[in-house]
Amino acid sequence: AIKAYKTVARYHWVLEWPGMLVMCASCVHWTAEVTAAIQENQMLPYVQKCNEQIEELVELIRGEMTSSKRITIVALITIDVHARDIVVMLSKNNIYSVSDFSWISQMRYYAQDGCIWVSMITTTIQYGYEYLGNKERLVNTPLTDRCYRTLMGALKLNLGGAPEGPAGTGKTETCKDLAKAIAKQCIVFNCSDSLDY
Repeated sequence: AIKAYKTVARYHWVLEWPGMLVMCASCVHWTAEVTAAIQENQMLPYVQKCNEQIEELVELIRGEMTSSKRITIVALITIDVHARDIVVMLSKNNIYSVSDFSWISQMRYYAQDGCIWVSMITTTIQYGYEYLGNKERLVNTPLTDRCYRTLMGALKLNLGGAPEGPAGTGKTETCKDLAKAIAKQCIVFNCSDSLDY
């Protein structure tokens, strides 16, 4: 999927590959393209490219397609909108270095030596390749990104995380979405007073 990305139009490529591969390969290419845009001081043209890609996917989803393809495209639009928002933020902040915190604090995907690596700040972990099915993705907010940074740092140190807050605010869903992003299985176990151990 990564190699085929540049050989056909993106809106055709999306329909030719399984959902998880589409998400992963798209993120790998987005990371490479943003890195190049930062180095070449071409952020504004890249914002325009991101908007065009989103518009193509929105146009595509208005047509007839199977439910699995629709789930893939909705998830990709969700990821693409967040990715576009990151590029806009980098452009507004006049980021010219790939070592700037505003860039390294984002989830980045790299294809190196036949493996996919996911990086965020000082944490770099191997993509899990755990097949999780064709799933929708969570809409990312600045709070979601902060939670991801904290949990990725905990993963690097072989620790865990315990998001805290009111019921129904997305703590569990955020953890599950991070697991989807790095292709690792997430098991949710809800405790209650009736459990002894």
